[in-house]
Amino acid sequence: MATLRFTANRYHETLGAHAPAMRVQDGDTVITGTVDAHGVDHELLHRGGDTNPMTGPFHVEGAEPGDTLAVEIRRIRMTRVMGWTRQGLAWNVVDPARVRDMPAREKIFWRIDDNAGVVRLEYPVAGLSSSWSVPLKPMLGCFGVAPGGGEFISTATSGRHGGNMDYNRFGEGAVAYFPVAVPGALFFLGDAHAAQGDGEIAGTGIETSAEVEFTVRVIEGRQAGWPRGEDADCIFTVGNARPLEQALQHATSELLDWLAQDYGLDAVSASHLLGMHVRYDIANVFNPAFSVACRLDKQALAGLARRA
Repeated sequence: MATLRFTANRYHETLGAHAPAMRVQDGDTVITGTVDAHGVDHELLHRGGDTNPMTGPFHVEGAEPGDTLAVEIRRIRMTRVMGWTRQGLAWNVVDPARVRDMPAREKIFWRIDDNAGVVRLEYPVAGLSSSWSVPLKPMLGCFGVAPGGGEFISTATSGRHGGNMDYNRFGEGAVAYFPVAVPGALFFLGDAHAAQGDGEIAGTGIETSAEVEFTVRVIEGRQAGWPRGEDADCIFTVGNARPLEQALQHATSELLDWLAQDYGLDAVSASHLLGMHVRYDIANVFNPAFSVACRLDKQALAGLARRA
């Protein structure tokens, strides 16, 4: 198990079986950089395309189809003092009659204050005080593994392989689990946000570049169907599809499978548990595929033995 550093010289706007940028071993930790959603790096130089350019892929030795790749997000550090969003709300999250009242989707800049742990608008706007801020809460908007079947899927969207899910619980301390579909898994990451509310309803998070430290682990012979994750407080699954109901169905079905696989619950016991304790988060309603997270607090799982 080693800690490795990687500096990218190219970025990808699709997740697929691209040539590996780096080969790593099961258990290795990688420290690398990402560019923002429009391909701008920490020096404000344009290094990639305009649609969530990804760093990678990282070939994980020993990962094979049928396995699961666990990725622990150990650290996300913003590498710029500035980030950006688009003003206004996405057209599809308000009543159609309100779309015409939405402001022009201009780029708005934010100042990232690491020391204070907050992000502030660079230029105050009417109705919000000059001291108004939001907590700095770094996350990865787009990351995942290569899909199977020879597909190359745009970083604008998401699926079983992960991708542009924009779920704000995929931050520091979270572990993400992806189904391995190709040898080596081929893991990609990027699209770091300094902060973002549920749903990415403005069409962006606070987009910026970042340095990310992550650790990979191969879980042999235990296949996830959709992305899974956990943090200190909860476990969750993410379904990516349209309509929103289908994304919810994928996420719920995946959590049912997880409860059976790791906790030994049958359909009846799992239905009781979910019926009383499940929480749903709308992760993204802006991208081509919507993302819904099905979540259980770990307190609700107290007393249940988790299989290794």
